[in-house]
Amino acid sequence: MKGFIGVYLRELFLLKNRLFKFIISLSINPLLYIIAFGICLGKHINIQGVSYLEFLIPGLIAGTAMIQAFSINIEINISKFYLKSFEEFQCAPISKVEYLLGEIFAGITKAFISTFIILFFAFLANIKICLSFLFFFLIFVNAFFFACLGIISALIIKSHADQSLINNLIITPMMFLSGTFFPIENLPNFLKTIIKFLPLTLTITNLRNLALGKELIIKDLFILIALCVGIFFIALKILKQK
Repeated sequence: MKGFIGVYLRELFLLKNRLFKFIISLSINPLLYIIAFGICLGKHINIQGVSYLEFLIPGLIAGTAMIQAFSINIEINISKFYLKSFEEFQCAPISKVEYLLGEIFAGITKAFISTFIILFFAFLANIKICLSFLFFFLIFVNAFFFACLGIISALIIKSHADQSLINNLIITPMMFLSGTFFPIENLPNFLKTIIKFLPLTLTITNLRNLALGKELIIKDLFILIALCVGIFFIALKILKQK
């Protein structure tokens, strides 16, 4: 596992050098969402029997964790197109699985940093959230999936500019349509049928249940784990082809 540790520590050292800026930039969007949607618009709104802020925070955690885990593709793109260190990893005496896991866990780490920042804001706003092992395990599974997806996108694009296209086609629609800001029941039927099976939707639904003290839907958890296993092997196959 030395290869995994080496890749993972490299990403952590890069993050450490800009940690303060990373935390500041990471705090802005969630804080704006909480103020604009949660306080200004949703102050007197109740959804599914809870205040809008209690409804919003779990979705915001899952959506932000998705974005941060997926953003590992930026580091890989820089390695590929500018620093040329991606080729060094390919030539290094480490297995492809170790390299892949190192990048994935770097994405998961960023996702958990974003989670703790939002939980801190929720604490300041006196929002009650039931935290448990399953709550954080769901965030881990969610981040694992989207870190793998981020790596796949970084490996298949031909230029750094193409990355924004993938973000606009996949990440942004999921952030806004998967139940982050409103119940998916409000969507048109043809959209709802598709949206409810997306990984982020499954995560948000169950994360919200756990945050409100309700039970996890075990079937959804197994679906998410199966998706993680599947996308990991897809990422591994593409990495070997490179």
